[in-house]
This record gives sequence, structure tokens and C-alpha cells, in this order.
Amino acid sequence: MTATKNLLPAILLLIVTNALVRAQTSYEKINSHIGALVSFPLSPTSQYVHTGWGVAGGAGYNFNSHHALIGEFMWNRLYATDRALAPIRQALQSPNFGGKSNMYVLTGNYRYEWRGKVFGAYAIGGGGLYYRTTNPSSLIVTGDNIPCAPAWNWWGFSCTGAVVTPGQSHGSIGSNAFGGNAGIGATMRVGDEPYRLYVETRYHYAPNKNVSSQLITITVGIRY
Repeated sequence: MTATKNLLPAILLLIVTNALVRAQTSYEKINSHIGALVSFPLSPTSQYVHTGWGVAGGAGYNFNSHHALIGEFMWNRLYATDRALAPIRQALQSPNFGGKSNMYVLTGNYRYEWRGKVFGAYAIGGGGLYYRTTNPSSLIVTGDNIPCAPAWNWWGFSCTGAVVTPGQSHGSIGSNAFGGNAGIGATMRVGDEPYRLYVETRYHYAPNKNVSSQLITITVGIRY
């Protein structure tokens, strides 16, 4: 009886230790991912740029099989709409004038994940720095008596009353703002653990100068 009592704590300790070891080996401490994305601007951003593309990647730390922190970089190329280009083309008398915009995003994010043997799902959200550039195809120099359409603000120009302030000259310019994002995703195991294919949709918002940045991204990639 005494021997049984002495063995009982050891058996319990062995069971607990085994459970902890199994829990610790069910996930990796370090995570990483890389993927290709398409982006769909929302109003008011969609008035000046339309559907774009880009890449996203990052790495972070898994606290356990559910909770993780992730640092991420995203680059997104967006193309100017006719609404953004028309007033500039008219003022410059240049029908071939074009332009685009780039988004460079550096964020810190929290992810909560439910992972099955093959399929999984997760929610993710966070915030960080959103740097947006406008990149005209040629230098823009303003003259006199140009009506102040909203597109001029998108390209970084200011207005005085109802006309664009004359004598301004802009090529590519940028705007920094702190913003946030939130989204959901699904995963599927490919090959051996921990490699997984992921599909994710996320909403991004940043109050960049003149026009806020708002867009939905859909990303497909591989996770470790």
C-alpha cells in the first residue's frame, strides 16, 4: 500500500509531463508566410485607383497552437482610374498621361487559430505604418485658372478657392499614416507539417493625407 502511494505521484507526474511534451510538439515556435495578393479599393480610395496586385510576407512567434504574434510587410500596386487622370490630362493637354500608386505596409498583428489535422481557420488583426505613394507618368506643373477637381488633391496638389494653386510642381510624392487591419483566413496542410496553404481576406484602413486608404486584399500563399 505504501509503495502504491509512493508510485502514484510519479505516475501523475509522468502523465502531466507527457501531455505537456505532446502539446509543445503540436506547433512550431516560429512562424513565417509569403503570398501573392489582389486588392480591391473601397470608397473613397476606389475613386482614384482600381484593382491592384502585390505580395505579403512575414514572420513571428507562436505562444501555443492558438495564439501568435506576427510582423508583416505588404507591398501593393494600384493603378489610377480615369477619374483621377482626366483633369490632369485636360490641364496638361496630354491624353497619354498615366499614373499609379504604391502601398508599403509594415504591421504587427495578433492571430488566433483553430487548426485541424488537414484544415484550419484563423482570425487576424493589427496595425502599423501605411506609406502610400502617387506616381504620375510625368512631372505635373500647374498653370493658371485650372478648375480644382478632387483628383488634384489625390496627386498632392492644393487649391486656392475654386482653382488649383498655380506654380506647383509634383512628380512622385508619399504620405505616411498609422492604420489598422482585420481579417480571416483558412488553411490546408500540404505535405508534411507544418507547411500549409492559406487563403486570406483582410480589410485595411489608414488616414493618409487628402484621401484615406481603404481596401480589401485577398492573399494566397504558403505558411510554415
